[in-house]
Amino acid sequence: MNLALPTMQRVPFDGQILGVDPSLRGTGLALIEFKPSRQPVLLRCETVKVHAKKPLAEALATIHHALTAYTRDFDITHVAFEQTIYVQNFQTAQILGAARGAAIAAVAVHKLPVFEYAPLRVKQAVVGAGRASKEQMARTVMAMLGHGRQLASDEADAAGVALCHAFTWRA
Repeated sequence: MNLALPTMQRVPFDGQILGVDPSLRGTGLALIEFKPSRQPVLLRCETVKVHAKKPLAEALATIHHALTAYTRDFDITHVAFEQTIYVQNFQTAQILGAARGAAIAAVAVHKLPVFEYAPLRVKQAVVGAGRASKEQMARTVMAMLGHGRQLASDEADAAGVALCHAFTWRA
């Protein structure tokens, strides 16, 4: 009688992952294409900036429209979000939750699979150290993607989330 447990074989991720670092005034987006035996390719990245004087509803609509455009224009396989771990106060938590909700709703309408990762897990998967600095994370992300220009902080975080998902995802 063979009682050996089945082994999960690690299959490299194949497809496009949209990484999202949600925020009301500066949501980071990074679309990365992964193919087996090839370096990941950054297809597009941006920071969805919303002016501080814009009302909450308009800010949420801007975030929703930006993510909807990605789902319309690209063949996204999965969407990976950075989780919120700590907020200073209740009002900040509500605002951040609303921004996350607008972003998640935009991709959920298109029935895309949504995954969430804690910031420490993202840093551990990408840099190898959960307490890595933002600068160290950005440098590592750019090196992995062979990207020449400096990514904005929110874009580097979003790219890190996408990389984390590809590195840790199991079929």
